[in-house]
Amino acid sequence: MAETNEAEVKEKTAEAESDIMIRADNLVKIYKTKETEVLALQGLDMTVERGELTAIIGNSGSGKSTFLNMIGGLDKPSAGALFVAGSNLFTMSESELVRYKRETVGFVWQNNGRNMLPFLSALENVMMPMYLSSLKQKQEKAMELLEMVGMAHKKGSRMNMLSGGEQQRVAIAIALANSPKILLADEPTGSVDYRTANYIFDVFSELNRNGQTILIVTHDVALSKKVKRVVAIRDGKISSERVLKEAYQDRLKESEIDWRSEDTQDEYAVLDRVGRLQLPQEMIQGLNLGDNKVRVAFQDGKIIISSPEEEKAEEEQPAEEEAAAEESTEPESTVSESNEE
Repeated sequence: MAETNEAEVKEKTAEAESDIMIRADNLVKIYKTKETEVLALQGLDMTVERGELTAIIGNSGSGKSTFLNMIGGLDKPSAGALFVAGSNLFTMSESELVRYKRETVGFVWQNNGRNMLPFLSALENVMMPMYLSSLKQKQEKAMELLEMVGMAHKKGSRMNMLSGGEQQRVAIAIALANSPKILLADEPTGSVDYRTANYIFDVFSELNRNGQTILIVTHDVALSKKVKRVVAIRDGKISSERVLKEAYQDRLKESEIDWRSEDTQDEYAVLDRVGRLQLPQEMIQGLNLGDNKVRVAFQDGKIIISSPEEEKAEEEQPAEEEAAAEESTEPESTVSESNEE
């Protein structure tokens, strides 16, 4: 009986693992120079399921691009574990890493100079990664990808003949050339106008509906508010997650919605593996703390975080009110005593 239960647990664990595309466990990255050490990631934990479209946001220096580069096989963690499509990037050999970058991930960069070779046409650029695979019908596949991103009519154009938005759409086709398991995009709408940004997001959404796992790093507020799951990184850790409200999930193409200002997502703080969480800076400022200490209490199923000074003031207030009440009754008793005399 015990053996049967153990087998069932292993089977369920294997099924759960098979649904996970990315799993980061206590991920640490330290960049060292002769004089200083910079801690880019500080024990980051995160999972991304297969077929998920996820955006990562955060201020400059928060660690989001470092994390993306690690998933892309361009950088290695200093500690922790990082699994992508079942492969442990921490233990890969150089030859395994080359194969991983060629077959598992596709990258779309903000800088179009990293996406395309300027002396090749759009079609030739999309075909270029295919020469590293065994795919036979390269040109047919490349044309399908260009058509999918709306760039088939520009197949013969070189990079200098395309606008920034057109270059970015070709870059998506290039990233998909070898049918990667995960598509990584670093600020894909950072250098295009609002209309083109919407078109690029529509391309990502269509790819995702067809099962493509996509991870986007972005500063684009409107784009991030359309994504079903948004992960915020602060100081090298996951600080919060936002989830698209159900009422908006079927309205992504509605032009009358102001995606920049409308409240389209629910935000949640994220507990790490030892129970720590990061509070938003505006909440911390609202507590008016004298130092870094807070009081934590559990009341009616809720965790209450308060300033020690606030609690002290609340404790002192009843005593002050009681003293004031006693003072207000003293003259009456004195007057009544003098009248009796």
